[in-house]
Amino acid sequence: MSYMKSFNSSRLGRRGFIKSVLLAGIAPQVVQPHVLGLGGEVAPSNKITIGVLGVGAQGRRDMLNFLGLEHVRITSLCDVNTLNIQKGLEHCMNAYGSPDVRLTSDFLSLCADPSIDAILMALPVHWHSIASLEAISAGKHIFYEKPMAMSFEEGKMVYEAVKKKGVVFQFGTQQRSDLKFRWACELALNGRLGDIHEIQVIVPGGIKTELFPEQIVPGYIDWEKWMGPAPVTQFHENKLKRHYHENITNFSLGMLSCWGIHHLDIAQWVNEFYSKAPTSIVGSGEFPNTGTCDAVLKWDVTFEYDNAPNIRFRGPPDSSNHRVVFVGKSTSISVTRGILDAEEEMLKDPSNQVGSMPIKLPRSSNHAKNFVDAIRFGQRSICDIETSFRSDTLCQLASIAVRTGRKLRWNQKSECFFNDKGADDLLKPRTFRGNWKLPNV
Repeated sequence: MSYMKSFNSSRLGRRGFIKSVLLAGIAPQVVQPHVLGLGGEVAPSNKITIGVLGVGAQGRRDMLNFLGLEHVRITSLCDVNTLNIQKGLEHCMNAYGSPDVRLTSDFLSLCADPSIDAILMALPVHWHSIASLEAISAGKHIFYEKPMAMSFEEGKMVYEAVKKKGVVFQFGTQQRSDLKFRWACELALNGRLGDIHEIQVIVPGGIKTELFPEQIVPGYIDWEKWMGPAPVTQFHENKLKRHYHENITNFSLGMLSCWGIHHLDIAQWVNEFYSKAPTSIVGSGEFPNTGTCDAVLKWDVTFEYDNAPNIRFRGPPDSSNHRVVFVGKSTSISVTRGILDAEEEMLKDPSNQVGSMPIKLPRSSNHAKNFVDAIRFGQRSICDIETSFRSDTLCQLASIAVRTGRKLRWNQKSECFFNDKGADDLLKPRTFRGNWKLPNV
């Protein structure tokens, strides 16, 4: 095990015990009654074992969803940040009563572990493709936090690996497991709004920051491993925070991708019934002139389709009013997290209720459980690799349109641009640092 550093804390009791586990570098395999399948619980042989790859804020949020499922056992945690490991171990102890969980900072050993059935991947974006391809290559089912990758071709490699290995894939686009988003899409697909003229997608834009000064690397983080394939950059503790590293181009494409994928996926949930991809993309954007966070600040992109509504995709500075709007000939409907805004009469009509209209979308009310059930019963997950790759492609195309500043024509069959080598070059992975490379699956 890799975690041998101490933590500064005066707390005792359960947390003190967890610290002693971390100090020893091992997690004792304390056998509890529920682990033996006593008390009516699912026996270990019938549980899906999950290793968590990335135990930061998003990883822990996802962990909590899996810890509450009876057919799941989280058996391993992997992170290069010991503070994250400590917090993740506390969650496991609260759920299981003992920290009988393996700890490591080596994702290769996690992916190779034959006792693990599935991987929950919630790493920073610049790590998504390499680490996940290792997991998929080892035959692990994968719950894949969005976005797919830093480039289109990396995402395509993930797509092809999942198809080749036949594993279950679930994208972290949890809105497909939200009734309100499903309802809005079913209303649009069933003609309750009239013909759809346009789909508007509004998400939070980027952020401006000062230039973060270099800091001494603290003992709790292996900064070299955290950077991994990304270009070398000086350490500052803010870069460990998702709010910042997702707005730094060394590590991410910015909110255009990290936030955009959620609402673009909902727009594509409707459009994929008619067309798998747009035929052209045009857009513009603004980038910061100074500061550490250098990803796109705001943008306005239009995806044009031959046989589906166009999607207008914007990222204004005001992040408080993100939403998807289906603009129909008769009326419009707006949906965001927790809110479905439409004509009251339409929503009260019994023939317009979710799941009661002729066109019905796949149903899920629990994203983690949907993934687990797909593994257990050999089903497709609600955000399987087919739909996920198509939705993520929209983010990649938008980013390239903003960076080039010109209208691009997309060839869906060849998956490249028409007569635009400069844009095609942006589909490719950037050069990785050191010996890092994309695994062959």
